[in-house]
Amino acid sequence: MPLVSLTIAVLLLALSAPLAGAADPIRIGAVVSATGPASFLGEPEKNTLAMQAEAINAAGGLLGRPVEVIVLDDETDVNKAVLAADRLLKKDNVVAVVGPTVSGNTLAVAPKFVAAKVPLVSMAAAEKIVKPVSPWVFKTAQSDRLAVARILAHAGQAGHRKLAILTVSDGYGQAGREVLKELVPAGGFELVADEVYGPKDTDMAAQLTKIKGASPDAIICWGTNPGPAVVAKNRLQLGIATPLYMSHGVASAKFVELAGEAAEGLLLPAGKLTVVSQLPEADPQKAPLAAYAKAYEERFKTPASAFGGYAYDGLMLVARAIADGQDASPAAIRDNLEKIKGFPGITGVFGFSPEDHNGLDESAFVMVTIAGGAFKLVAGQ
Repeated sequence: MPLVSLTIAVLLLALSAPLAGAADPIRIGAVVSATGPASFLGEPEKNTLAMQAEAINAAGGLLGRPVEVIVLDDETDVNKAVLAADRLLKKDNVVAVVGPTVSGNTLAVAPKFVAAKVPLVSMAAAEKIVKPVSPWVFKTAQSDRLAVARILAHAGQAGHRKLAILTVSDGYGQAGREVLKELVPAGGFELVADEVYGPKDTDMAAQLTKIKGASPDAIICWGTNPGPAVVAKNRLQLGIATPLYMSHGVASAKFVELAGEAAEGLLLPAGKLTVVSQLPEADPQKAPLAAYAKAYEERFKTPASAFGGYAYDGLMLVARAIADGQDASPAAIRDNLEKIKGFPGITGVFGFSPEDHNGLDESAFVMVTIAGGAFKLVAGQ
């Protein structure tokens, strides 16, 4: 199936605004997994890009010009992500690209943006996307390292010293596994089991049985839907009472739906949007998070998710760089992205530098649990 292009910006909005006339649009690309296995991530990203592009144009555009966001669906397929990147760079001549959705696809296309000298703002989580730093590659999703640190801090406070890990063998899982294998022993924990499952596996009972035999104090599962839901169900079926931590890759209502009763009591690090109504009033992100959540739900008749927040941050950071530099060329966008400090996004408060192209710290995560089919903020953080 050929890639489908969705031009989001409604240029007719410009006809009644000062940016009307013959002004050329500022073309920004996006690669999302709107369909395929990661569609639960990509669909809210696509929706958010539509909403925010229209909001930018309704407010007058950027530099007196309308913004046109060209969204391509990679169908969660790495080869189609490569084709999408080529099209955006060579045919559409975009000034920056937001995406892709998943880590493996981002890692596959990133070299193309370095070669073309066009900034890429990924929505994926793998730390290796921005480490080592590439001048042209940024990302909005919290790094695996920050999520692992949150999990280990909670595990340590709970007295869990012997840990087992169960990771998926795709790009996201491999990246998480590397960080877990580094930080678990570095934090004074003992790694007693290290099991892997495939992204298409439908039963992880064998891996969990091996883990049970290692007698861990807690298990950490690292993956995105649907695998972690299978892990949760298998754990329940096997009667394993060992506490189970999930990664931030399942911080959406879809995981709770897939896992059902097996989700109860699970713990995971999540962006603050997941529990926005439970945040203290003093939290600097509460107001923008609440506004985004309200606008998204009113527009799309479904709750906003942290994954849509990655797209919000990607597009708005590019817009901020253009506005700050009063220049929409790729080189200027890159330079001004790197200068952004204290930007209150949906994922966290961003502060980029030449040495840090993620711009977030551990405050971008809170620990949550699942109770009564809903995410609940863990007390004492």
